[in-house]
Amino acid sequence: MAEAAETFQEQRGLKSYFGPELEFFLFDKVEIDVSTPSSGTGYKIKAREAPWEKTGNFLIRFKEGYYPAPPVDQLMDVRLEIVETLTKFFGFEIEATHHEVATAGQGEIDFRFSTLVDTADKVQTLKYVGKNVAANKGLVMTFMPKPMFGDNGTGMHTHFSLWTADGSKNLMYDPSDEYAELSQTGRYVVGGLLHHARALSAIVSPTTNSYRRLIPGFEAPVYLAWSKGNRSAVIRVPSYYRGMEVAKRIEYRAPDPSTNPYLAFSAILMAALDGVNKKMDPGDPVDENIYHLTPERRKQLDIRELPRSLDEALDELESDLEFLKPVFNSSILDTYISMKRDEARAVAQYPHPVEMYYYLDS
Repeated sequence: MAEAAETFQEQRGLKSYFGPELEFFLFDKVEIDVSTPSSGTGYKIKAREAPWEKTGNFLIRFKEGYYPAPPVDQLMDVRLEIVETLTKFFGFEIEATHHEVATAGQGEIDFRFSTLVDTADKVQTLKYVGKNVAANKGLVMTFMPKPMFGDNGTGMHTHFSLWTADGSKNLMYDPSDEYAELSQTGRYVVGGLLHHARALSAIVSPTTNSYRRLIPGFEAPVYLAWSKGNRSAVIRVPSYYRGMEVAKRIEYRAPDPSTNPYLAFSAILMAALDGVNKKMDPGDPVDENIYHLTPERRKQLDIRELPRSLDEALDELESDLEFLKPVFNSSILDTYISMKRDEARAVAQYPHPVEMYYYLDS
């Protein structure tokens, strides 16, 4: 699939690069009670940094986990061991690792961008290595999008750029563009991603849990808009390296690391190329905080929303398949949609623990 996507772009004289930011949680233990689902289900997270723990002299409050120094950051050594293993044994070039916004051990590891297949391989390798290093430390590493209520979820913001096949020219870079040094081709890339974003959600946000992350107020995108600095929009155009062709790209903020990267990166590429081929206009950028806009103002700006559930995303995918078909054959798409429908149906059958809180006295 991913190799077919690379061949498809090469035949058109193009080359793409991907740079995902993998977020995750490192928990000390997760107790899950599903032994007798008929009489109730539940789970409990144990995490040394979390404010609900009764032991330890240091804690990280909700939404206050961005870049604390040790000893408040109690998991830096584990992240560094993961990084060392990746660089020493797997040839990774790591660009950053740090604690993320959420409490309870949320972290991030970023490696240097690369081509589609190579980047997908690296995502899977990082997840495998990270989980094994964590397990050796008695920890649980999870890439689940939203494991706990009240704090940020885990995303996989994905940076994307489109070049000539020989790598000599970034087709998304235009130094004369005053807004974000984004070329017309770059705008068509944005237009394609915005146009297909609701369908893409079924692939890049592929679990029922993904849609517990995609809610306002937790630095996760909800609204289909683009901007050079607006983190409430689904697409951001980083602009802090002005005058640097190699740095010009877009950041697609919808994906989370529960996705299959081979499918996700291929789908992102196909949406981008469809935008270029059909010259899809992304509209004007939205630099206002979209979360603070009234419904009337969002309607005026023609700002749509991402799906609110996996079932809704699958509906969108079923109605918008054509842009994927040059690379995704019908059998793969039909099987994927069927499997995800079964998954959503299975989860929907279980009463949620919070439903007991709200509805027990009905």
